[in-house]
Amino acid sequence: MATIIYPSPIFGPVHSRRLGISLGINLQPADGKVCTFDCIYCECGFNADHIPTLRRPSREEVSEALESRLKQMKAEGETPDVLTFAGNGEPTGHPQFEEIIEDTVRLRDSYFPNARISVLSNSTFIHREQVRRALMKVDNNILKLDTVDPEYIAMTDRPTSRNYDVRKIIEEMKLFEGHIIIQTMFMKGRDDNGNDVDNTGDKYVEPWLEAVKEICPMEVMIYTIDRETPEHGLQKAGKEEMEAIRRRVEELGIECTASY
Repeated sequence: MATIIYPSPIFGPVHSRRLGISLGINLQPADGKVCTFDCIYCECGFNADHIPTLRRPSREEVSEALESRLKQMKAEGETPDVLTFAGNGEPTGHPQFEEIIEDTVRLRDSYFPNARISVLSNSTFIHREQVRRALMKVDNNILKLDTVDPEYIAMTDRPTSRNYDVRKIIEEMKLFEGHIIIQTMFMKGRDDNGNDVDNTGDKYVEPWLEAVKEICPMEVMIYTIDRETPEHGLQKAGKEEMEAIRRRVEELGIECTASY
């Protein structure tokens, strides 16, 4: 099983299908994965297969490493399009997340003021006021909403908390008052238990569209599988299916990009 465990706290830059030249910021340990989801399609593999032995980087370690890399990029004439919080798990779970965002904004403004700051999050900590405050300070507040169907979420995203409630997540997303980008994975195939994971049909797309309309984000990013997944029966959604979903989002008056 090919999985990716990212260095910490800084990795890349890498070329992102959705964001361009992206300098990664990983707030999880460098030797494992810490996430509140255990997605069957995660490029980092399953949580249980990558239990870390190292600790998370501190606020000071993140700031020092980020400034050092930005200085190096400046000296070498390399310009990032975006500074992206991603990596081995859920970034907003870091206890110093808000302070780290403040440091990142300051460093971005100093070295590459035209670069955008993005956070890729599964939305599980947006009930925390300090997390919401921090996400309002970034350019791209990218929050996951793969579906609104609880059974599908339990099968594919596999939240680690029994208290996960997608309806509450939607209500919390609305608190951003449009300062939010919805990110959704569409795929086909079957999981290792033989369950159909195709979420490209009306059964899943129509209620998802209703939720998107309710949240009223500034943008929607839909994407499909790009790298090897820990469960091997999963398949990419087709171009025609992705484009049809993209058009349906745009019919709501919301910008939408599709990566496939």
